Amino acid sequence: MAKEFRWMGKTEEEIKKMDLKEFMQVTSSRTRRTLTRGIPDTHKRLLKKVMDGDKNIKTQCRDMIILPAMLGSIIRIYNGKEYFPVTITGEMLGHYLGEFSMTRKSVTHSAAGIGATRSSKAVSAR
Repeated sequence: MAKEFRWMGKTEEEIKKMDLKEFMQVTSSRTRRTLTRGIPDTHKRLLKKVMDGDKNIKTQCRDMIILPAMLGSIIRIYNGKEYFPVTITGEMLGHYLGEFSMTRKSVTHSAAGIGATRSSKAVSAR
């Protein structure tokens, strides 16, 4: 039997019904301070798209805080090269969108080129 998800003692349905003031009381101080200062127009436009139920939401607002109204939606977040799709879950509440779309890839090295090591000098280039 799967365990029911709870965030701060509330179920997912209760979280979606939370208003902004209620949400601010249970988040961290940094998140609370950011939300108290007001939501910028770019974030308001993105939030309006989420509330309307748009399916193809693309954004470059990596500094937007994930709010309860966004739960269950799929948002494509720009990482500097492409829009990376992210499904918003309950564990993401209070975090920033940019935390879930990495801007750097891990380094993967291939084999050394010809002449790069002493042993490769003996190998012919043909």
